[in-house]
Amino acid sequence: MLSQALQFLFTGVTVGAIYALVALGFTLIYNSSHVINFAQGEFVMIGGMATVFLVGAGVPMPLAVAAAVALSTLVGMALEKFAIEPAGRASVVSLIIITIGASIFLRGLAQLVWDKKLHAMPPFTGDAPIAVAGATILPQSLWVLGATVLLVLALRWFFARTLLGKAMLAVANNRDAAQLVGIGVRRVQLASFALSAALGAAAGILIAPITLTAYDIGTMIGLKGFAAAILGGLGSGPGAIVGGLALGIAEAMGAGYLSSAYKDAIAFVVILLVLFFLPRGILGARGGERV
Repeated sequence: MLSQALQFLFTGVTVGAIYALVALGFTLIYNSSHVINFAQGEFVMIGGMATVFLVGAGVPMPLAVAAAVALSTLVGMALEKFAIEPAGRASVVSLIIITIGASIFLRGLAQLVWDKKLHAMPPFTGDAPIAVAGATILPQSLWVLGATVLLVLALRWFFARTLLGKAMLAVANNRDAAQLVGIGVRRVQLASFALSAALGAAAGILIAPITLTAYDIGTMIGLKGFAAAILGGLGSGPGAIVGGLALGIAEAMGAGYLSSAYKDAIAFVVILLVLFFLPRGILGARGGERV
């Protein structure tokens, strides 16, 4: 019984780390522009699909990963420059509709550029399970967890030590005041989309060897990342991490002890419960009332 619970926990933490990265992407964009980017999941798809096809074309894995992240980053910047920026200070609903439209467009484009099939990507360092106290964990899961920790630490350094990172924090705290002291709000918004897209691509690359990848995987992962952001507190970086891990563990435990048929429904139940009983999320993020 303990080994079974540990197995579910390993699965939940692995998937939760991916949800945390996606939730961080939502948080970065929301803090800089108050846009809830429902195209965030498509960055995950682009990262995974681009890496699979580049590796299949004979490109070495490290170069394929770098190229996929760069491609997703460029797509994120294009989304901000050609869709979000022209909308100016449009209403929240209008901006949400724009990002949903961008999501549909990117899925359609992915079908044309790649295909509609499921694709497997080779694990980074083999696929022999590692036994731990009666349970097993895949080496790729360790890559997911390790890379997530490194990315979170890198983000912490970026916001604490770089001018652009501090400018992004200033805009998140008070957009108008930041603009008054000379911070380029548009530049910060563009950077937030670029960084968010890169995080999404990293999540897609890390999880592809475990769950496979396809043109339409971004929809569900994006919604679950949004649920994680809501759970932790929309606008809170630490909340995104806590929410992602909590949602991943809840999903794995629910699928294991109840039924796998309810796995995808858990995220939506979480959104409803949080909005009803804890509208600001676990960590009480600023601006939760705008959800």
